[in-house]
Amino acid sequence: MNGAESLVKTLLQNGVDTVFANPGTSEMHFVAALDSHPEMTCVLCLFEGGTSGAADGYFRMKRDVAGTLLHLAPGVGNAYANLHNARKATSGIVSIVGDHATHHLRYESPLKGDIVGISQAVSHWTRVSPDAACVAHDGAEVIRAARADNGQIATLILPANTAWDPATGPAVSLPPAALTRPSSAEVAAAAARLKTEGAALMIGGEALFGPLRQLAGQIAAETGCRLMVDTLIPRISKGAGSAKIDQLVYPVDPKIAQLAHTSSITLVGTDRPVAFFAYPGKPSVPEPATCVIADLCTPRMDIEWTLQALADAVGVNAQSRPRTYALDLPDIPTGTLTLDKVGRALAALLPENAILCNESVTSGFHVMPPTATARPHDLLSGTGGAIGLCMPCATGAATACPDQKVIALVGDGSAMYTLQSLWTMARESLDVTVIVFANKGYQILRDELTNVGVESYGQNARAMFDVENPTLDWVSLAKGHGVPASRTDDMDSFVRALKAGLDSDGPSLIEVVCP
Repeated sequence: MNGAESLVKTLLQNGVDTVFANPGTSEMHFVAALDSHPEMTCVLCLFEGGTSGAADGYFRMKRDVAGTLLHLAPGVGNAYANLHNARKATSGIVSIVGDHATHHLRYESPLKGDIVGISQAVSHWTRVSPDAACVAHDGAEVIRAARADNGQIATLILPANTAWDPATGPAVSLPPAALTRPSSAEVAAAAARLKTEGAALMIGGEALFGPLRQLAGQIAAETGCRLMVDTLIPRISKGAGSAKIDQLVYPVDPKIAQLAHTSSITLVGTDRPVAFFAYPGKPSVPEPATCVIADLCTPRMDIEWTLQALADAVGVNAQSRPRTYALDLPDIPTGTLTLDKVGRALAALLPENAILCNESVTSGFHVMPPTATARPHDLLSGTGGAIGLCMPCATGAATACPDQKVIALVGDGSAMYTLQSLWTMARESLDVTVIVFANKGYQILRDELTNVGVESYGQNARAMFDVENPTLDWVSLAKGHGVPASRTDDMDSFVRALKAGLDSDGPSLIEVVCP
């Protein structure tokens, strides 16, 4: 047994059975070891940002870690943006990175780089295996680190000789350390605070879906507080039956208005809300100056225990009924295509237990609202603001949940960052319907120019924002990656294409020509 084989056996023995990979020469022994274990699911991604984004989406739905296989410092650099998103999402990822053999590192070879430096800038845990004998133990430790604190980015760097030299193994990964909990006094203070006028409970992490979301709704019902969520969230239950919640919007001024009369915000599983950027003459935080910010439970603490303790403290019982969204499916619209109509059609046709991955930032302002009363489903969205998450995230979600329909909503500019994911969807026959909103530019940047006070702009600025001349042809791009596709510019053709995508068991793409 060599080091690579001991690592694969360690991964499998400890429940890590999926790897999203973009390997190179330094990882060939690891590839050979994977080949000897058909029980390991190996998904090839044609860009490293696809591997990290897919592992993020996998964790969000599976609630357990997958591995990524990356090649040297440039590979980690290419994966960085979606590792950043995963870190902000509190997703656990086991990142395996091949390096040059230890005896080769003294030479300035073309691909030599500071893997440790790049990794430590985004990972919570980084280790370099010194020799093959340590690989299995280090593999067990990287798994433990990735599962710790509700999910972490954990990176194990393997010099090539540690993969090919003789080793023993596998090793057992110990459970992560117990999560930190707030004190009983902090819980009691929060319970009292939530019963005061203008109080808000802002939740995140696993409190946003499943039974904990309903428990949070019961707390709000019992105390009369406002239940809230920040703008960007990893995963949230939506549709009929989910507890009602107010979500903060992206633009600063409306966000400030949403919190105008808020006296306190108790945070459970989330960080303090903040403006995305600094704008001239506008505050960095949206709450009133007199608003109390109480950090009861950070995203790295025991969210489940904290919510249950808070529920007990405020007197939640079987009669505590949360306000929930009722099923209210709109009629399927026809005629001229508008984004509002696209949203109504999506809400009407969305299957129960579907997974929506949304990176349609500006188009989504119009498309998403009708889905609040659609059939029950999950929504995954950007968390770190780095563009290019949607299609890899959908890839990972579909890999984790092959029996659920996945719909990816993405703008044409964002989709270009990681369009290689279309090929992976085709290769793996993943049940993903991709909807690309072709507004021919980075519309969010046009809005941001206004937000920073620029009232007009000319040719050079327009050239930085549009993706025209030439116009992107998403039907051709999708078909070139092996994904069936169609272009729609009216509601009848959009509805037909959406129905066909949802009826299919494989991937498809719909290009929506935005008005």
